[in-house]
Amino acid sequence: MSNEKVQTVLAENFRTIISSLGEDPNREGLLDTPKRAAKAMQFLTQGYHQELESIVNGAIFESDNEEMVLVKNIELYSLCEHHLLPFIGKCHVAYLPAGKVIGLSKIARVVDMFARRLQIQENLTSQIAKAVESVTGARGVGVIIEAKHMCMMMRGVEKQNSVMSTSVMLGDMRKSQATRQEFLTLVNHHN
Repeated sequence: MSNEKVQTVLAENFRTIISSLGEDPNREGLLDTPKRAAKAMQFLTQGYHQELESIVNGAIFESDNEEMVLVKNIELYSLCEHHLLPFIGKCHVAYLPAGKVIGLSKIARVVDMFARRLQIQENLTSQIAKAVESVTGARGVGVIIEAKHMCMMMRGVEKQNSVMSTSVMLGDMRKSQATRQEFLTLVNHHN
């Protein structure tokens, strides 16, 4: 289905939702809301139309470095697959190179690609770790995500200060307690 067709279908569905909620979709403030909501939803789920190879775009470089590489505090915005409400937080990604390193911005792009899909945080953490491992051939990968979930803050139990943390450790990051501890220490070190 073409992008325009998808946008039209989404807009029609948002118009139906607005009407079903008891609002008048023809009211001045809501006239263009279905179109805007459709565009927003397409943006927030664009990860379905991206592939790892094109995101990385060949930015893998030879390196003698064998020490941990860490990118921390990567902003993260995703949609909970259960309620279609946002969860917002930060992602920390580390890897142990095995002769190759990845371009710095590519790690953030990998995070965004998976975050811009309907998700649960547990799966998102794992998908990022496995993707970094596959493109770098790293000896080990660690990913931690800390996020606030609007589905828990705005509805249901309405707990405003709760933060969910998930982690995935692969390869040497999983096998070596010292390496895992180095990762956790670096993530928790405040600049």
